Amino acid sequence: MMAESIPDDIRKDLERAKQLHERAASDYVKCQEFNKIMSDLLGRLEDAGCSRMADKVMGILLDCNPREGAHCEKATMVGSKVKKL
Repeated sequence: MMAESIPDDIRKDLERAKQLHERAASDYVKCQEFNKIMSDLLGRLEDAGCSRMADKVMGILLDCNPREGAHCEKATMVGSKVKKL
């Protein structure tokens, strides 16, 4: 199976999201920012025809549910998925 060709601008934003998630688990504002970036990337990946990567991002978003004043219960699981991108 051939690897998807992900545009450089999307690849850079995916890397930025990975780095952001490392700091987001206990910071609601950063967690919200991560969620917003990933939502934006999902649409861009779909528009670019990168359906496999879009599916991976969708899986992350299903587990990412920012809540003010609460530590992310799924931070480790989401972090693991983010690293696999």
